[in-house]
Amino acid sequence: MDQSVNLIALLATGFGLALFFGYLANYFKIPTLVGYLFAGFFIGPFAPGYVGDQQLANQLAEIGVVLLMFGVGLHFSLNDLDRLKKTAIPTAILNIFIITLISAIISVHYWGYSVMGGVILGLCLSVSSTVVLVRALEKRDLVTTDIGKFSIGRLVVEDIIMILVLVFLPVIFQVFIKPRPEIMEQTFTEDLMPALLALLKIIIFIFLMLFLGRKILPKILKAIVRTESRELFTLAIVSAAVSISFFSAKFFEVSMALGAFFAGTIFKETEYSKRAELDSLPLRDLFSVLFFVSIGMLFNPLIIILYPYKVLIIAIIIVVVKLFATTVLCVLFKYPFKTALVIGCGLAQIGEFSFILASMGLQFKLISKNAYNLILVGAFISIALNPTLFKLSRPFLEWYEKKRRYFY
Repeated sequence: MDQSVNLIALLATGFGLALFFGYLANYFKIPTLVGYLFAGFFIGPFAPGYVGDQQLANQLAEIGVVLLMFGVGLHFSLNDLDRLKKTAIPTAILNIFIITLISAIISVHYWGYSVMGGVILGLCLSVSSTVVLVRALEKRDLVTTDIGKFSIGRLVVEDIIMILVLVFLPVIFQVFIKPRPEIMEQTFTEDLMPALLALLKIIIFIFLMLFLGRKILPKILKAIVRTESRELFTLAIVSAAVSISFFSAKFFEVSMALGAFFAGTIFKETEYSKRAELDSLPLRDLFSVLFFVSIGMLFNPLIIILYPYKVLIIAIIIVVVKLFATTVLCVLFKYPFKTALVIGCGLAQIGEFSFILASMGLQFKLISKNAYNLILVGAFISIALNPTLFKLSRPFLEWYEKKRRYFY
């Protein structure tokens, strides 16, 4: 197909099939995001007929993630992050450690992966998708509740941890894994310098957003509001979200999602945050649909046929073990069981950062193509099952409350 119409073809087929399968899913009382996933599969490389441009789909999906995280930031003040630091940080670290350890033991001991390959697989399975969680919270009006704020705080901590992993993984590969001739050997300090520089950039970015951003962005927004032009206001909001996220990734090596989140938290402190949220909502919804379509395009059903037991174990780790670990950790940190279970359901899936880390692991040959495909299939299955977990949690909680009243 002519390259000049690839984008139009992708949007036409992606939105059209998403509408069709989304309607079917709604008709049969199945979550609409499952329909969006299947829409992506039917324009992916593993289904017959038209094949959409995967790179374009990923870029459009990235815009969806950016706008969604900007919207999350509009709900989430920096004070909320400070209040949650005693719970979100330790539970995120412990959860990542537990899931990574279990995954690494299974993949190294039973599947013959290298230790580093097992660790990367575990890290990919331990972090959750922002888009899936926020869509689930919005559907249940939980974004501004304690459940929503804790879950989002957890995601922010996970994102920061994964950024650090992505920054230091090339260094670990260069120093400890990649074979080099003795005459080409560099010192440890020389190998570490790029990672330390990237870490410094992250610190500078956060400083600029917290201090300069708080002074400059509100003034720009106020000047736009004085024009009394609705389209200029909407353009200012979208421009701020996309531009800040892009430059944060380009110059500071911070993920686009995290950059957009910080931009949203700054806009939260202005008097126009509600208007910004409403104006950006339609775009957020449209592009988040493309996120699920892009995930569906990655789904290869042949993996399930060739490696059914591995797929089952991956799905159990993501959905069951992760749900259990998250719920138990939340209870240990004094959250009510009902709250802990809902948080566990929301985080029992994987997404954006899992793909990024898996791609880097594949690039450095730390994981095999087989492991990479297992991660992609695990994401498809866990995202498809996530709404069902919320449905099943309701009767379980009702049963739990009855038993609790009976015994106490």
